[in-house]
Amino acid sequence: MADNQLERARERITQADREMARLFEMRMDAVREVAEYKRGRGLPILDAGREQAVIDRGLNWIKDSELRDFYISFQRDVMEVSKAYQRRLISGIRAAYSGVEGAFANIAARRIFPDGEAVPYADFASAYAAAERGECDVCVLPIENSYAGEVGQVTDLMYTGSLHVTGVYALPVTHHLLGVPGADLAGVRRVISHPQALSQCAGFLRQHGLEAVAASNTARAARDVMEKGDPAEAAIASLETARLYGLQVLARGINESGLNTTRFAVFSRAENARITGRDAGFMLLFTVNHVAGALANAIQIIGKYGFNMRVLRSRPMKELPWHYYFYAEMEGDDQSEAGRSMIGELAAYCNLVKVAGRFGAEVSLKEEEA
Repeated sequence: MADNQLERARERITQADREMARLFEMRMDAVREVAEYKRGRGLPILDAGREQAVIDRGLNWIKDSELRDFYISFQRDVMEVSKAYQRRLISGIRAAYSGVEGAFANIAARRIFPDGEAVPYADFASAYAAAERGECDVCVLPIENSYAGEVGQVTDLMYTGSLHVTGVYALPVTHHLLGVPGADLAGVRRVISHPQALSQCAGFLRQHGLEAVAASNTARAARDVMEKGDPAEAAIASLETARLYGLQVLARGINESGLNTTRFAVFSRAENARITGRDAGFMLLFTVNHVAGALANAIQIIGKYGFNMRVLRSRPMKELPWHYYFYAEMEGDDQSEAGRSMIGELAAYCNLVKVAGRFGAEVSLKEEEA
């Protein structure tokens, strides 16, 4: 390559770099807006589906097939920079939860917002109110467990409160036997945990002849074991709780079923914008007129507009004995033409129709390895 040819190539690179610098600032300005939106709604920084869609779309613009793999690497690097910038902007988000440090609600909040602060409250209503008041940015509350069913108190807060569900997360509950450092399974005599955890691990406890002792929650059980320092006493809790209290894992995955999962929702003062696509969903709360066939009519209207209900449950209305409201998780876009028509027509049969939140694909909060 002649000297002048090299200089021409370098000048083209400089021109491209100048243009990319301008476009970089434009892109990061848009990233700032994305971060503000996510912070206001308690949405996580990582959206793997969106990232893949961006890369797939961009590949259509690359004509040189030899450059396609390099473009993927380039785009992933750009996304890492964007996420780092979002983390700087979003860090410090305060997420309210009900429970103590090390409890499953705390674990869920920390996994959803790893760069934020998980703030404990005594009960569901207090955590919800903290987000309503602006004391916390969002709250993270359980809405359903695969063993115990719905969390009715939280559904009631959706009905009476002002917050919006912006995301749904599934936390697989895996129980481990934890003891003080130096303890071993053969020396354990008593096991402390929440009654549900003890029940879910009953087969293991029977097999090893261990006495079950109930505690208010798994994290408090682990803390008690740590404070007593008795190698004959163990707790059933998570790996995060083991790290938190400096306990040793004596046996892993001792729950009888690996299907135990708790679904958590993030509640925010701001609602999500329209969500479309295959994974779009929304929560619908409604009451029906107290006449024969009113519920059947409401369900028929929902079906008429092509909406599938993943969940339908009734809850008693505290202010009206023997009256009920209904909670439904719907597949689809409530802001589409069909969605608006459905909600409009429901009003003829319902005293109240409320979209309590809209969200995309449910996210699995997998357990971190020790």
